[in-house]
Amino acid sequence: MNLPKHIHILGICGTFMGGIAAIAKQAGYRVTGCDANVYPPMSSQLESQGIELIEGFSVKQLDLNPDVFIVGNVVSRGNLLMEEILNRNLPYSSGPQWLADNLLRDKWVLAVAGTHGKTTTTSMLAWILEYACLNPGFLIGGVPQNFGISARITDSPIFVIEADEYDTAFFDKRSKFVHYHPRTAILNNLEFDHADIFADLSSIETQFHHLVRTVPGNGLVISNGQEDSLLRVLNRGCWTPVEKLGTADGWNVDAQNCVTLNGVAQGKLEWELMGNHNLMNALAALAAARHAGVPVSHGLAALSQFKNVKRRMEVRGKVKGITIYDDFAHHPTAIDTTIAGLRRKVGKSRIFAVLEPRSNTMKMGVMKDSLPASLQDADLIFCYAGSLGWDARGALAPLGNKAVVMDDLSELIDAIVASSAEGDHVLVMSNGGFGGIHEKLLKALG
Repeated sequence: MNLPKHIHILGICGTFMGGIAAIAKQAGYRVTGCDANVYPPMSSQLESQGIELIEGFSVKQLDLNPDVFIVGNVVSRGNLLMEEILNRNLPYSSGPQWLADNLLRDKWVLAVAGTHGKTTTTSMLAWILEYACLNPGFLIGGVPQNFGISARITDSPIFVIEADEYDTAFFDKRSKFVHYHPRTAILNNLEFDHADIFADLSSIETQFHHLVRTVPGNGLVISNGQEDSLLRVLNRGCWTPVEKLGTADGWNVDAQNCVTLNGVAQGKLEWELMGNHNLMNALAALAAARHAGVPVSHGLAALSQFKNVKRRMEVRGKVKGITIYDDFAHHPTAIDTTIAGLRRKVGKSRIFAVLEPRSNTMKMGVMKDSLPASLQDADLIFCYAGSLGWDARGALAPLGNKAVVMDDLSELIDAIVASSAEGDHVLVMSNGGFGGIHEKLLKALG
């Protein structure tokens, strides 16, 4: 009897590696994995799929004798299990490389890259293709509510992937997306981020240039035409047709949400999502789906039924007329556009911006000087500074009495509750769990 091939994933509880685990299991592999912190919801999601999880990185896991170890970028030299894999010369691969070699080789890959909006745009694109009965596979860094899962593999030749510019593994410092070899590549936007691995914007542009180099001549690059950084990327060399977003000679959308392509009307986008950034995300998804054969009219119809990704302006509850939102925003540009989108929806009602600067870049304080401007449209700002190595009070001083900075989460919650009143909108922004602040706020308000 032929047993299924066995992969063992180091760092399995990250969103990306957990997605690889899920689709490998669906593809017929035996999948096991380990991580430093094995806890819900990822642990429950993986265990429900029959994936065996181990807490920690014990050397005893070598007794599992998998065909290959898949190494997440959370693993570094000095990790006891990784050191023994190296000492014994056992086979190992990065997640992106293994995915490309084993599951994407014969697929039409549609990859969504960019500093902001990758998860939302990937979800939009996957949903348009699903609506068009193309049954796409996908790997998304969040849970699209139209699907209820973050990753799947299908018999379809179409596969949609969120293409991250973060590095691949400790032994491969290229961006993850260079492994995917997309036929359709979206370059949604490009700003400086990930200060823990990139020295400056130019170094990130180089990685995007490497991505562009992998797109075939009979493919398509869809690029934000409003961003100088992406123009510089394309000017370094592009061997593929390009369609631009947000320009008169490409894809555009007007104030009434009417979509045009090269100045020709394509139809109206009718949906409930907020913000100009989401309009740009929609244009990118429509363009990519059209390249895969889906008429724009079908794409617009699909987007009218699109449900946003969890943690993207997700309403977590409403108590005594006070609405609590959860959003993944953690970069000044994303914070600015998220608040602006909510402002357009709620008008003159008060907005409380509740911020946890948690990303590696934010923790380093690289973007602290940009924070006041990104938060200025909120009526009150509450910042949790419990894990920061820089002076958040000083950074937010330009906001005056509008800004409250606290090192204790319980005290921060108390301050929000004491300041709130019926009709207020509390926008919680973090790329982590934020200590369960959403449920704690709802309970305290109730």
